[in-house]
Amino acid sequence: MLRKTFLLTLLLALTMTACAPQATATVAPTATQPIATEAPTQAPAAAPSLTLVDGLGREVKLEAAAQRVVSLAPSNTEILYAVGAGSQVVGRDEFSDYPAEAASVESVGGSFGEYSVEAIVALKPDLVLAAEINTPELVSQLEELGVTVYYLKNPTTLEEMYGNLEIVAQLTGHDVTEMVASLKARVAAVDEKIAPISARPTVFYEIDASDAAKPFTYGPGSFGHLLIERAGGTNFSTLAGITDAYPQVSLEQTVATNPSIIVLGDSMWGVTPESVQTRAGWEALDAVKNGNIFPFDDNLVSRPGPRLVDGLEQLAKLLHPELFK
Repeated sequence: MLRKTFLLTLLLALTMTACAPQATATVAPTATQPIATEAPTQAPAAAPSLTLVDGLGREVKLEAAAQRVVSLAPSNTEILYAVGAGSQVVGRDEFSDYPAEAASVESVGGSFGEYSVEAIVALKPDLVLAAEINTPELVSQLEELGVTVYYLKNPTTLEEMYGNLEIVAQLTGHDVTEMVASLKARVAAVDEKIAPISARPTVFYEIDASDAAKPFTYGPGSFGHLLIERAGGTNFSTLAGITDAYPQVSLEQTVATNPSIIVLGDSMWGVTPESVQTRAGWEALDAVKNGNIFPFDDNLVSRPGPRLVDGLEQLAKLLHPELFK
């Protein structure tokens, strides 16, 4: 069951298209409680028609800011609510669970990539917001039914994520100038604290251990890799010479790299520091010897929306607590 859930997680996370903790602490910090992104309060503004080019290179035209929006990805749903367009969301994919209000919005499917086109059309959206987890074929199918679709391309950096917020705000008639400035300031504050450090802990971030002998982790081209490195860590995959974005690694690779910190993104599926400590061969790892195994909310890492900033802050505090006292 865990492996099936992981496949869904990978589907939701994707690669980017270029595509912990304190040294002696044994109590996990509050990384599993994300910092909520502040949502603008400005009401949807009456706007003239607009034309934007989407992630598939298509010109998408709207006569006015969209008032009935269907989101086809959790990251898109989070962005819509963050920019102040939550009341305009009339449909969402099955896995959109943040913020809590999204649960009351009608689901249009999405399990294993299966969406109900009939449900989407029945909601009479003036915009469907797709993401890279959605196929171009689905976009074409909806277009043929007369539905306007904007395909939001995954960002490859935090800076590109700000651009996505501005795009969605424009599509829905909101102003996110202040929100983007706030997010940039928060990231700059982390960058400033991390810049002087010379010692970077080696971090093994686990995203699925259905096979505990060969768990999956984040490699280059993933949001996990991006945030670990920017938060002042050295990703395990870098030292292991891994180039895949979501590699499955062996015990030999893990022992050879000997991470000083283990972050459990799969803690949401029941994996605990105690269970990691009992794995054969893992007792040799510094992270296990020193009790530096920490649960983490993987949604802060895998969803390319504004909560990536929450993820960066939480990881930086986890890897360098002395800088955030």
